[in-house]
Amino acid sequence: MASSLRDPSDPQEWLRRARSNLARAQADFGLPDVLLEDLCFDASQAAEKAIKAILVNRSTPVPKTHSIAELLRLAASAGIPIPDDLIEASRLTYYAVTTRYPGITEEVTKEEYLTAVRLAVAVVQWAELQIDESREENKTG
Repeated sequence: MASSLRDPSDPQEWLRRARSNLARAQADFGLPDVLLEDLCFDASQAAEKAIKAILVNRSTPVPKTHSIAELLRLAASAGIPIPDDLIEASRLTYYAVTTRYPGITEEVTKEEYLTAVRLAVAVVQWAELQIDESREENKTG
């Protein structure tokens, strides 16, 4: 089977991956073998890739980091206004690293999971809006 690489310079490809992670994060957490930690990892990945989509859209170098706070700081440095309610999304970084392996932390609660998904949804929606607005500005400008 031939492999086709997705263009990492296309913000839509980053958003596509963010949406995929978000869909997995929103999967039925009631399944017996699905760990909330893993769903929270996907929520973190969704937010991370969504912010990276914005950076790519602004031709800002994308660092290899899982730090949502760092990515938001870079976006702000690129002139992108960060809504106050998205600052809380920095909490998702915890799920990108700490909860990935057994024995490092306690199990994620349903409340923590729901918060992670809510934050990831907010970041992905914000990123989509930023990229759509940028596309419209480029058409008219």
